[in-house]
Amino acid sequence: MVVASYRYLVSGRVQGVGYRYYALREAEALGVSGYARNLPDGSVEVVAEASEESLAQFEERLRRGPSFARVQSLDRSEFGSRSSTGFSIR
Repeated sequence: MVVASYRYLVSGRVQGVGYRYYALREAEALGVSGYARNLPDGSVEVVAEASEESLAQFEERLRRGPSFARVQSLDRSEFGSRSSTGFSIR
């Protein structure tokens, strides 16, 4: 299995609406490790590591977001290996 790491920047109405907790639940369901945190500009940063297949599913769920959020854009870039397990909210 090939493991990949990506950094996602999610913008829109995503802070203060539980988006990070949504990302946590979706990551756990798909076996994705990483973290999610709010950024000062109002966006949410999600760093995730898993197989390409799991990350493709995770990215689709991040784009959709929870029903109460409004994701305007999701930008993805490669990220170096995290070498840790689990998913956390910061």
